[in-house]
Amino acid sequence: MIHVKATVSGEPDAPPFTRVFDYDEEIFLSSAKIIEEKIQRDIKINAGEALIAYCAHVVRSIRASKKDSDIQDDARKILAVDKVMIGVPETLRLITFEATIDSRPARKIVLKQPIPADKYSLVG
Repeated sequence: MIHVKATVSGEPDAPPFTRVFDYDEEIFLSSAKIIEEKIQRDIKINAGEALIAYCAHVVRSIRASKKDSDIQDDARKILAVDKVMIGVPETLRLITFEATIDSRPARKIVLKQPIPADKYSLVG
């Protein structure tokens, strides 16, 4: 079973929001696979889809017993500005995942600016 609480902070003038992913693993990962296929076909994804992609990354990394720093570093390689719709990098500036996977202890993973925005600067 997958239980992940994701708290997202974006632009300073927008309030943070939280999404809870409480799924059977097969259902959750099949949703993530559909999003990954969209990315491979060069279809730009929205903020919700990007959040699921990062959540799947966190779940897989925890299962692989990766260190928090490795999870954070690898997350920056998942999406680029040209793979997401306008506004997504600004919406997903800071993502805090509180993840409980199977019977493992809960882990807190923080992704800061996971979508590198080299092509334009993010204020703040």
